[in-house]
Amino acid sequence: MHTDHHITDAPGLGIDAGGTETRWALAAPGGRIVAEGVVGGLSALQMATESGRAAVRATFAALAQAVLAHARPAHVQAGLTGFGGDGAQLAAWLAELLGMAPGAVTLCNDIEIAYRASFAPGEGYLVYAGTGSIGAFIDLDGQFHRAGGRGVVLDDGGGGFWIAREALRQIWRKEDEDPGAWRASPMAHAVFDHIGGADWALSRQFIYGGERGAVGRLALAVAASAERDPAAAAILREAGRELARLALALVNRFGERPVALAGRAAELHPVIVDTMRAALPASVSLSQTGLRSHHAAARLALGAGAAPSTHSQEPP
Repeated sequence: MHTDHHITDAPGLGIDAGGTETRWALAAPGGRIVAEGVVGGLSALQMATESGRAAVRATFAALAQAVLAHARPAHVQAGLTGFGGDGAQLAAWLAELLGMAPGAVTLCNDIEIAYRASFAPGEGYLVYAGTGSIGAFIDLDGQFHRAGGRGVVLDDGGGGFWIAREALRQIWRKEDEDPGAWRASPMAHAVFDHIGGADWALSRQFIYGGERGAVGRLALAVAASAERDPAAAAILREAGRELARLALALVNRFGERPVALAGRAAELHPVIVDTMRAALPASVSLSQTGLRSHHAAARLALGAGAAPSTHSQEPP
């Protein structure tokens, strides 16, 4: 067993694992980021199947190889999408692959890390729109409160998967009514170019057979057609209203506080944040942040006791 985690000048490792990609960063004592990188996406929900567990371990192995090319960290703070509190196997794998003690690995949901990259506890509300979407508030007692974030099958309105699903739903409804109508739709052209063709079998395989992060990336094609296709622009406006709903749910429960909007889906097109701002009371400030959760996680890894709890009540 390596004992490097006792060395005081060893860096902290932060991991931000999402459905589309997993980002990592090493922070030196004092907080300066000295290395960072990206490996494939993963979700803690993959631990439910044997193939999913193998995929998660493979991603962890690639991450560990990249990290150890720079340094062995003293502590790991990992935020994982879909994490619900049972992280013993995940922590054991990371510890083994990095040559650390399991106790040096702290796990939480990725949204807790994202929140702490934007606010101190009690300070504001985070609305995060990536592949999925969620509103988050950590109160002064460190308790995590959520709005949405129920998963892409049930909801996650305004996230990348939702935008992609709405586009495909509208395209195929139009085909039901007027076969071949897609040829006159810039959005349909962009969507079908992305998935490889206009045959229903391709759409079916893409939406039902693909990883949710891959489906979420279809939102890029929808956003790219928004200037030329009113249907695409309307979906993005509705995404903004869906994200505003998450913020308003928290405002109504806990009172007015600043709102920060983060995540790649929120950055797809200005109309999303503009519509969200218009749907919020003028007295609630909204800022858009290109937060770097892996940096925040790396700095949390440096401070014992500063990390989020590992037992937040976080379903998918």
